[in-house]
Amino acid sequence: MHTDTERCVRAVQSKDARFDGVFFTAVLTTRIYCRPSCPVVPPKAENMVFHPSAASCQRAGFRACKRCRPDTSPGSPEWNVRADAVARAMRLIQDGVVDREGVPGLAARLGWSTRQIERQLLAELGAGPLALARAQRAQTARLLIETTPMPMAEIAFAAGFSSIRTFNDTVREVFALAPGELRARAARSSAAANAPRTPGVIALRLPYRAPLNPSNLFGHLAATAVPGVEEWRDGAYRRTLTLTHGHGIVALTPRPDHIACRLSLTDPRDLTLAISRCRWMLDLDADPVAVDEQLRTDPLLAPLVDQAPGRRVPRTVDAAEFAVRAVLGQQVSTAAARTHAARLVTAHGVPVEDPEGGLTHLFPTSEALAGLDPESLALPRSRRTTLLTLVGALADGSLSLGPADDWDEARAKLLALPGFGPWTTEVIAMRALGDPDAFLPGDLGVRRAAEGLGLPATPAALTARAARWRPWRAYAVQYLWATDSHPINHLPA
Repeated sequence: MHTDTERCVRAVQSKDARFDGVFFTAVLTTRIYCRPSCPVVPPKAENMVFHPSAASCQRAGFRACKRCRPDTSPGSPEWNVRADAVARAMRLIQDGVVDREGVPGLAARLGWSTRQIERQLLAELGAGPLALARAQRAQTARLLIETTPMPMAEIAFAAGFSSIRTFNDTVREVFALAPGELRARAARSSAAANAPRTPGVIALRLPYRAPLNPSNLFGHLAATAVPGVEEWRDGAYRRTLTLTHGHGIVALTPRPDHIACRLSLTDPRDLTLAISRCRWMLDLDADPVAVDEQLRTDPLLAPLVDQAPGRRVPRTVDAAEFAVRAVLGQQVSTAAARTHAARLVTAHGVPVEDPEGGLTHLFPTSEALAGLDPESLALPRSRRTTLLTLVGALADGSLSLGPADDWDEARAKLLALPGFGPWTTEVIAMRALGDPDAFLPGDLGVRRAAEGLGLPATPAALTARAARWRPWRAYAVQYLWATDSHPINHLPA
């Protein structure tokens, strides 16, 4: 996109928010970079150059605009659609792998050399993995500076900087303000001055591309919530998070133009990871306009899209957790699946304290479940075998489910496990791995919806018809599910 100068200029001149995060506008006369929807008067076309990432702008010597705050743009939807190594690398960087394991760790996960990673990312994003991670650290630092009373030294290390000096230099370079000036500027704003602060809680806004329909997104998460791990309370979806340096509790509330996020972390170094997991779970980097335009090409699906555009795919904060829950949900009701999961949580989850609600545990890890006694599971014998084989493969590393994993390779490994059929494999690909083209033609809800709309109802015929929905078949499933009155399609009262 950033190489199409004419298209980029039109987007900037029309202040088109759909392109926020897709490319960035760097102004040669002011040495400032902005998002396309920046509210200021657009610069002359000859003074604009375009970059594919904020890191690329920073690397070229531009600083972030103080009006539109381009560092807070939604992420590029491209990395959610593509399955190649560059897209997988970007998902890992967003997940904080470079901060935790360095560039060698990133390369090892992808099976590439560090030189290959540098070359490919530089070619596509105008910045290498270290520069991309640095830009992400700067954004995390800004959030901590503006939303918490933490001392600057603690913020520096919580954001992932190796020294206070590096932290100070980076903040000045990226935002053209010292850390203390950033905090003072935020305190002067009316929103910051009127917002109540709870000690230990970080409050922030998660941006997204409009439109966003919260009904199926939050409805699905709330209706399938595992007691003790998730809950719907006071208009917010709340859950516990297992993170690198500790754990956390998040509350996510849908608003007209953003998702309100309240995070309570045992270690602030996990902030970047927690935000990344929450954005991933809510599919906030999607491009709903592109999705809906493609689905509208089918005249039988178009009325559903027109009625409630902007549906997202409800995902998960932990792919291994969701895989376990998918097995527990095989051929049973939503309520029964929640009951089975709650028993595992009570017996094997790590207890946590939740002063603001009723959350009690972290979901048990694969390692904690690997030593389960089969007789302790109130499941059919075949499903016990399926569950124990799955957690054993996840625990010993023979099966990996994460942002770096190839979707087709993960499907093949899942299908090789006993008790895994197309439905379980595809629902994991859709909600845990994030494949936007995952499809469930054999799902009962999908078949009922298809029949009611006049679409083919048999799996083979529906798959053939769904070819015109690609690469967005996972979103088509959300629209088909929404024709039912099941609680997953509605915000709780």
